[in-house]
Amino acid sequence: MRSLIVWALTALTLPVFSNDRPNVLLICIDDLRPELNCYGVDYIHSPNIDRLASGGRVFKHHYVQAPTCGASRYALLTGKYGPSSNEALFQRIDGVSSPTLPEWFRHNGYITVSVGKVSHHPGGLGGPDWNDEAIIEMPGAWVRHPMPVGDWQHPRGSMHGLAHGEIRGNAKDMDLFQSEEGYDDIYPDGLITDTTLKELNELAAANDTEPFFLAVGIIRPHLPFGAPAKYMKHYEGVKLPPIPHPEKPEGETTWHKSGEFMKYNRWGRDPNTDHEFAGEVRRHYAACVTYADAQAGRILDRLEELGLSDKTIVVLWGDHGWHLGEHAIWGKHALFEESLHSPLIIRYPGISDPGSSSDEIVETVDIFPTLTDLAGLEMPAFTNGRSLRPVMEGSGRGRPAISYFKKNTSTIRTEQYRMILHEKHVELYDHSTDAGETLNVAEENPGVVAKLTTLLKSRKP
Repeated sequence: MRSLIVWALTALTLPVFSNDRPNVLLICIDDLRPELNCYGVDYIHSPNIDRLASGGRVFKHHYVQAPTCGASRYALLTGKYGPSSNEALFQRIDGVSSPTLPEWFRHNGYITVSVGKVSHHPGGLGGPDWNDEAIIEMPGAWVRHPMPVGDWQHPRGSMHGLAHGEIRGNAKDMDLFQSEEGYDDIYPDGLITDTTLKELNELAAANDTEPFFLAVGIIRPHLPFGAPAKYMKHYEGVKLPPIPHPEKPEGETTWHKSGEFMKYNRWGRDPNTDHEFAGEVRRHYAACVTYADAQAGRILDRLEELGLSDKTIVVLWGDHGWHLGEHAIWGKHALFEESLHSPLIIRYPGISDPGSSSDEIVETVDIFPTLTDLAGLEMPAFTNGRSLRPVMEGSGRGRPAISYFKKNTSTIRTEQYRMILHEKHVELYDHSTDAGETLNVAEENPGVVAKLTTLLKSRKP
């Protein structure tokens, strides 16, 4: 509490900065694997994200702190290693002793706005339908945080909505995937983007005197996999690469039964045993990625139309990865590479060598200090992350990434190894071999395990 009071008093004395400060556009995309054309995956149609990448920096080895929405977004928005599950996250964030990322910018003279799913719930509110104005996930963070719901009635309906206002009740009665003819707004992300464009227009009108921090949360490709049919057309007849290591792992791991995925109506089919159905699932997921890419493109186009591209830092971030059959998992919620590896692209005015990529290992907690550094704000001393500006300018290095999920389970990823530490068991995988995360080599490498355990425990929250 004492540090919170100190922060509040300090914020009152911060100077109001002029409009020479760069704007910030943060685009968060749910459940997005780092499988985009700019990441070397040629069958994915992602022209808009690729265009952003061509003017920015692609981080090929970005890892989230947790393979679940709320905990990963907590790390993004606080810059801190935090709770390992969605429980007691943003409903309790008003009790943290330091400001959140948007709050830091707001107290430095920025107009802060969020649209869509940026924190745990789309719109940033709690309650049964996530629209209770009395339960704010991030008090003091946003000047406004609109969440258009249209025919989906409320944010909870939008989060798992299918075409034309279909809301998830019992998931077994909702189709796992869908592709309906129509415009972008027949699914919730079309409305989120429409509102974002209106917000950009309003922010641009005030930009001569006030910089803005605009965060946008695109829901797809989150389950269920629904996108307009025009995006599915990119994948009709496309031959997909084989699923790597599709077998259930042996021994103690964080493998699970893909409950979030399997509870939807799958027409009695299982992608782990039905190759044709697995391909259908992957194509519908890909269509959702292309739909999300189109929404990002609309936002980037409006930024350019308003003459703001050269004045704006743009970050595109995936909140975690997603298994598409690897390790016989369809979903997130595991500590394997597929759950923790996600896209991160940063573009900013004056970036050197635009369009290049970085092979350094970086973490989601690094985004908070990176944005404050690029914006010329006072660097926050309370985050667990480090500014990536030196990495982007060629003078800095990354560091091993740590992640966690559920009680007493955490992992560290180095250039060569991933170690997963359980309470009474350890997994060690060597990424320099073809076996990757299919062969546990912990017993053969006790020295490596000891070294990585010490490093992990020194940084573990």
